[in-house]
Amino acid sequence: MTRKTVRIAMNGVTGRMGHRQHLVRSILALREEGGLDLGDGEVLWPEPVLVGRREHALRALAAEHGLEHFTTDLDAVLADPAVDIYFDAQVTAARETALKRAIAAGKHIYTEKPTATGLDGALELARLAHHAGIKHGVVQDKLFLPGLLKLKRLVDGGFFGRILSVRGEFGYWVFEGDWQSAQRPSWNYRTEDGGGIVTDMFPHWEYVLHELFGRVRTVQALTATHIPQRWDENGKPYDATADDAAYGLFELEGGAVAQINSSWAVRVNRDELVEFQVDGTAGSAVAGLRNCRIQHRGSTPKPVWNPDLPATHSFRDQWQEVPDNGPDASGGFGNGFKTQWELFLKHVYADAPYRWDLLAGARGVQLAELGLRSAAQGRRLDVPEITL
Repeated sequence: MTRKTVRIAMNGVTGRMGHRQHLVRSILALREEGGLDLGDGEVLWPEPVLVGRREHALRALAAEHGLEHFTTDLDAVLADPAVDIYFDAQVTAARETALKRAIAAGKHIYTEKPTATGLDGALELARLAHHAGIKHGVVQDKLFLPGLLKLKRLVDGGFFGRILSVRGEFGYWVFEGDWQSAQRPSWNYRTEDGGGIVTDMFPHWEYVLHELFGRVRTVQALTATHIPQRWDENGKPYDATADDAAYGLFELEGGAVAQINSSWAVRVNRDELVEFQVDGTAGSAVAGLRNCRIQHRGSTPKPVWNPDLPATHSFRDQWQEVPDNGPDASGGFGNGFKTQWELFLKHVYADAPYRWDLLAGARGVQLAELGLRSAAQGRRLDVPEITL
């Protein structure tokens, strides 16, 4: 086996998601495994170059994980011919400009979403990358969650028959920051900084619906800022100018209807922080982050509405758990972020197929943009197909 070292500029990994999921649980996890085996006698050894604005934070992160390379000079990193890939996990407002610079420098692109603050910018990135001849990918992590992988297996196996509807519930209570510290950064709640739950979550819902059930054809959304004042990381109050809840209705290609509620102002009374119920003519399923339960047509009970008597049985107990049957040796599923990193690295260095590119990222930005427009105008909007 020969080892090939590949340098990856990782911008924004001092943040929570970039640090935990992309640096520690993906790139460093690959290093702990000895690198990524390409299957042709070559192993990729990822060498991260930490990039950011705060040198002290980068220095501390590099020391914590025994890494050598960190810098606040993005231009120097992009000019370095030893760096092959640029990864971006910055705040949304800073991403588009940095990605353009990386594309102009000829780097392969892997990025968090949303890729830009608007559809025009997202499409321009996709076109620039296409014309530059580089390889590019967008993180679409929820497709690799165990619960949704099980759900996809059910769809592919024809379990549902004709799919009628999808109902999603996502969210949790994000503390305001006064008497308990908030578990999300304050910029998430300021429109001027690229915040808002529609901008954050509708790109996720686009690829989940698109990949599992069909392209989104129409969107109708209602947004709200339920908590108008919050407190920032320094304990100072600020006005929340972005939406913290969104209630979306989506018509899918093929006729199914999806309803997804997203909220940072809801207390959880479900098994997981996100759950999708799919109902079809032949069966139904409820999938979360990890688990998936099913009820087949032949085992569906026959409830009768009677408000005068208490229910004599548990409806939850009438569902069957879907086994893992995952690809791991233990039958489980690996970390979804790491799995997608592996696929992208194989795409770059072994020319393996990869479909979650900047155009797919632009579809997510489009749905968020149309969702906000629908809420502002109070009407249902068509979602046109986009191409390069």
